Amino acid sequence: MMKQMMEMGKLNENHKLLADTAGNWNYTIKFWPTPGAPVQESKGTATRKMIMNGRYLVGDYASVMQMPGPDGKMKPVNFKGMGLEAYDNVKKKFVATWMDNMGTGIMMIEGTYDEATKTLTSTGEEEMMPGVKTPIREVIKFTDKNHMSLEWYETQGGQEFKAMEINYTRAKK
Repeated sequence: MMKQMMEMGKLNENHKLLADTAGNWNYTIKFWPTPGAPVQESKGTATRKMIMNGRYLVGDYASVMQMPGPDGKMKPVNFKGMGLEAYDNVKKKFVATWMDNMGTGIMMIEGTYDEATKTLTSTGEEEMMPGVKTPIREVIKFTDKNHMSLEWYETQGGQEFKAMEINYTRAKK
């Protein structure tokens, strides 16, 4: 049993895939709060680093987003988010969590990587309000060592729509 546990703890090409995204990134984000809503855009920064001897990747994200205030008027709001990503050798899947300063929950997703398209597709659900669970699908495309993109889809009323698009460019050293 111990031998098998040791084997399951070994790093592989999936961990390297995550490690290749470690570093500082700049990003642009487009966000559609509901289907057909006007797009909201902002820019931000991300710091991604491997932890626990290359087993996990933790990412810290920051931007300023326009959000409605108590009076309904749009105002700038500092956004902070944190993600933890890994490849789970037991599940044979990528797993990730997400939390940010807009809520108090931790979202979890699982997915698989397609080497041919260099795309990681994950699914899960978020619960922003009690009892309202929204299925989500996340598609990350690893374009090259300095560029990646994320598309976020939500299903509302039985229809999936693209709610977010993020384009990352590695920051210059």
